[in-house]
Amino acid sequence: MPQTPTLGIPMQERYLALDVLRGLTIALMIVVNTPGDWSNVFSPLLHADWHGFTITDLVFPTFLFVVGNAMSFSMKKMEKMSQGAFLKKVFKRAALIFLIGWGLNAFPFFETNETGVVSMIDWSAVRLLGVLQRIALCYLIASLVLYYIGKRGAIIFSILSLLGYWGVLYFFGNPEDPYSLEGNAALKLDLWLIGAKNLYTGEGIPFDPEGVLSTWPSVVNVIAGFLAGKFIQQIGNNKRTVKALLLAGLIAVGFSVIWELAFPINKKIWTSSYVLLTVGLDLIVLGFLVLIIEVQKFNKWTYPLEVFGRNPLILYIFAWLVIDIMYAIPVGENSLKGAIYSGLFTSWLGSKTASFLFAIAYMSLIWCIGYVMDKRKIYIKV
Repeated sequence: MPQTPTLGIPMQERYLALDVLRGLTIALMIVVNTPGDWSNVFSPLLHADWHGFTITDLVFPTFLFVVGNAMSFSMKKMEKMSQGAFLKKVFKRAALIFLIGWGLNAFPFFETNETGVVSMIDWSAVRLLGVLQRIALCYLIASLVLYYIGKRGAIIFSILSLLGYWGVLYFFGNPEDPYSLEGNAALKLDLWLIGAKNLYTGEGIPFDPEGVLSTWPSVVNVIAGFLAGKFIQQIGNNKRTVKALLLAGLIAVGFSVIWELAFPINKKIWTSSYVLLTVGLDLIVLGFLVLIIEVQKFNKWTYPLEVFGRNPLILYIFAWLVIDIMYAIPVGENSLKGAIYSGLFTSWLGSKTASFLFAIAYMSLIWCIGYVMDKRKIYIKV
């Protein structure tokens, strides 16, 4: 039997605007994660080097925001569960998503050395954390907060978390620059708790942008999505809802700009000002989607994004697996991915345009998988 979408909403209880926001997020995640050539990417499709913000820096927090949206529906049943059943469900789901993420870090599990000898990877050196692992931890913590202390308690938790995280980074980071790459407290904790060989190294040193300490403020993105989803359900899809979402979004963005003067906006250490900025922008985007889709009923264009929104997590996983498989398949002295990229894109396009259109084409391929699943009513539950 087909299953309910991962961390998703029963089909009969869906809000189209929320589906479209989920779908848009997944589409953008695939595009920014799979350029044809990482050395040739249009600047808006790259994360800010350190402090600062690009549109790409909005994608991951929006994923967390839409996880919270989905929880605003699923928590209705979970709040009625016994404590034991609830804990079993959320811990099992979080553990499974975390393990999938860790497995994707290790995939395809074998490596080839310079002489062509294939051997199994060093499992002790696999990166521990990542995108799915952060989603799992944020889902788990947000679920526990909402179950035990409710919406008002979650708001208080969010405020204290953002203020507390600021204090921890300031007082436990290097006095000269507590928000630098080498001197932030999040890095210090990860090096002590996890160890350098199991951290991401894409910043030039062992440093994980999905580290343990920076997961703490990212829970607020999930809680914000939950509260927005609850608000829409309670007030309805009307102009009052749109005005409230837009006003709340503008207020959050305003506070982030003020806070940024003392606590820089930074995605890689997930600063509190960054949380407010991304939550504010998500509320604004959601408000406009509700206005266009739900209030004005202009919705004939939405189905392509609904395809992604109905199977968000599994399509993200497919996007990761398929490109890794394409890299692993040899074609002459190149890989399948390299052969496709050089043959169909760089042979007639400029470098950055080729890289961008490869990402669009790859996103379209994953969309086709989602389309087939949707037409067959297959919705994967984790």
